[in-house]
Amino acid sequence: MRNESLAMQFFLKLGFEKVAWSLRRLHCPVDKNALVLEVGSGGNPFSRSNVLLDAYEETRERHWAPLTSDRPTVLGFAERLPFQDKSFDFVIACHVLEHSSDPAKFLSELKRVAKAGYIEVPDAFMERINPYRDHRLEITVRNGELVIRKKSGWMAEPETVELYEDRVKPLLTGKLIPKHPFAFHVRFYWEGTIPFKVVNPETDATWQAPVVGSQCKIPTNGRLRSLLQNVLKRVTSQKARNQTININELLQCTNCAGRLEAHMDKLICKTCDFSFPVRNRIPVMYPLQDIQCQ
Repeated sequence: MRNESLAMQFFLKLGFEKVAWSLRRLHCPVDKNALVLEVGSGGNPFSRSNVLLDAYEETRERHWAPLTSDRPTVLGFAERLPFQDKSFDFVIACHVLEHSSDPAKFLSELKRVAKAGYIEVPDAFMERINPYRDHRLEITVRNGELVIRKKSGWMAEPETVELYEDRVKPLLTGKLIPKHPFAFHVRFYWEGTIPFKVVNPETDATWQAPVVGSQCKIPTNGRLRSLLQNVLKRVTSQKARNQTININELLQCTNCAGRLEAHMDKLICKTCDFSFPVRNRIPVMYPLQDIQCQ
């Protein structure tokens, strides 16, 4: 599976790493007939994604960016995906795995619903010195395997972070990371299976994230750059095909894996009779146990 598009390789050879990094969101190594799911799609999904899934319509975890639903979209949790086995050829999970308190279940679900996929996260080193309050995992790659450490709290090493933030942080976040983004992120392609290990599975990562407002300012693109990106997204998207996708044919009950039947503004499981609401054409597929916890 090719990790970089020809355009990315071209700009990397010229030394324009920042441009190559931007182009990665247009790269999806599948043929035109492949059906692509994006998990944690948020407000800026990949153009090639045919079906979108996110946990929330609004959330601080993506800095209140509005949910994009310009193609078939479902609300649900990655740890209990509401899709039938192998219903997708490819699944994208970009900057979402690190939010999960149960990475083994998360990855098991990706593997269940898709044949291959792409995972992108901040590298463990960046997470250690720039901890995010909603990130529950530190993730890196060793020998072709995801190495995952569950965080027992949002900040692993307060003393190290204090030393780093005193002088070095502005240089790292303002200059070095934007100039060399590939070194500070994990880009991981998998096919068939997802090799990974959780080094501390006994750690409880279900802690309450501290609420202090938005943690960082989301960078905005220049007008010319945004215009170019929008043109490229339009060229690489499958807008016409997406409009023909019957999302109900891909879904299954998140409580018993039964098949669903559409009834007006809800989907009803033929096996357990549980019903899922459909709001503004978006199925809300939270499992029963999560609804009871809310």
